[in-house]
Amino acid sequence: MNVVFHRSRCPIPFLAALAFSALAFCLRPASAAEIHLAQGALVGEVTSTTAIFQTRLTSSPRPVDGDVPGTPGVGRFEIALGENFENARQTPWLSATASGDFILQAQVDGLRPSTKYHYRVVFGSDATQTKRSVPGSFKTLPTANSAMPVNFVLTSCLNYGFYMEGPPPSARATPSGMTAYQGADRDLGYPALEPLIKLQPDFCIIDGDCVYYDHPVATRAQTQPQLRKKWHEQYVMPRFVQLFSRVPTYWLKDDHDYRINDSDPTGDYAPSHELGIATFREQVPVVNPADPKAVTYRTHRMGRDLQLWFVEGRDYRSPNLPDDNPGKTIWGAEQKSWLQRTIKASDATFKILVSPTPLIGPDDRRKRDNHVNPGGFRQEGEAFLAWLKANGVPAGQFYIICGDRHWKYHSKHASGYEELTCGALNRENSRLGRAPGDPESTDPQSLVQQYYSDQPASGGFLRVAVEPGAAARRAKIEFTHYDDRGEVLYRHAQSAR
Repeated sequence: MNVVFHRSRCPIPFLAALAFSALAFCLRPASAAEIHLAQGALVGEVTSTTAIFQTRLTSSPRPVDGDVPGTPGVGRFEIALGENFENARQTPWLSATASGDFILQAQVDGLRPSTKYHYRVVFGSDATQTKRSVPGSFKTLPTANSAMPVNFVLTSCLNYGFYMEGPPPSARATPSGMTAYQGADRDLGYPALEPLIKLQPDFCIIDGDCVYYDHPVATRAQTQPQLRKKWHEQYVMPRFVQLFSRVPTYWLKDDHDYRINDSDPTGDYAPSHELGIATFREQVPVVNPADPKAVTYRTHRMGRDLQLWFVEGRDYRSPNLPDDNPGKTIWGAEQKSWLQRTIKASDATFKILVSPTPLIGPDDRRKRDNHVNPGGFRQEGEAFLAWLKANGVPAGQFYIICGDRHWKYHSKHASGYEELTCGALNRENSRLGRAPGDPESTDPQSLVQQYYSDQPASGGFLRVAVEPGAAARRAKIEFTHYDDRGEVLYRHAQSAR
């Protein structure tokens, strides 16, 4: 809409005319120069031949009054083998609308395995007024028969509220004296992202609690705009934008980025079960946007020596409160059947279950939320570990890695299977864990053998690296815990049998 205002000839009183002019300005389409990608662009769910691309059109290059306002427009992704983008592939033009939070997503098929690609976003008010984003890059996964090294990072429990404001005095088990982060680099985002980026992982898994809808508690997010704001305020931080521009991602959700702490599908409160699921699928590249029925549990083969399974822990679970029984489930019958079937069919040297919540622990005895808790879903967890053993899945070549717990540990179940957790990414959300033998733990009889647990509490992440076997060398897997300053806290390596 174009409005020409001639003050001397206008019959409308001046103030009314000025208001009309301002309204017309607000309604006019934004020019390409007025459209930004404040949250950058990212690539998710990469396989050997596919990837999901995502960005969000914004009206400002930075947050405004605590949020990052979106804006209508169009965009498409360009993907090329070279940095000059010669012979680039292009997705169709996509429209950014308020109903989709101004997010653009597209899955691209037909990529080459084990190949580095460059990508960028072409965006603007319409297809005739566009500009190009800063390029990013990623590498596709190797094929199932390729003997290729793989290294990746696992992180979880990204609490923006605690980072900016500090944990409240009522926060259970948080170390006393823990305050908000006060460093001069505070606006850049979590310091742990600096050493994480320097490791140059092949990909990064954000394993649940990607945001915290229920923190701060007094102003917890309940409506769709409030939920979306949680994603905007956190992933606009420059260190995330930098990470996502060069490292592809895989995402899982847990309780805090679904509804509230330890939530299940029941309960008459906001956000609803349905809104929690829909917002997660909207905000991150986890399922093909062209397939609204796609499930969020999946498995990816990453060369001859590694396969990962990503499980969904909220969509299908039974209510938490009833006493544990054989029918009580986190995974649901269909997902559990898929998990067992695909594990049995896999010939990967190392198999890793990526779970938002633990199966071995120990954890706090008071909880009823996960597979470790006696009043929760322990029977399903124990039955799964027994199934692994009964079906000849070798311990030492099958591992569980998880998020949710705010301390890093490495534990071994009586069955021989091992679990490592990444802890909380930011120090302000960390705590000390429960040890085997602690009467307030889920293992008061010390049946779990624990090789490592944080001491003192710290933020950080877990790095996993797989080296392929050769003629005279067996494949090897290595797990390394880092704190939020990039210091190595613990390392465990295992060769294939």
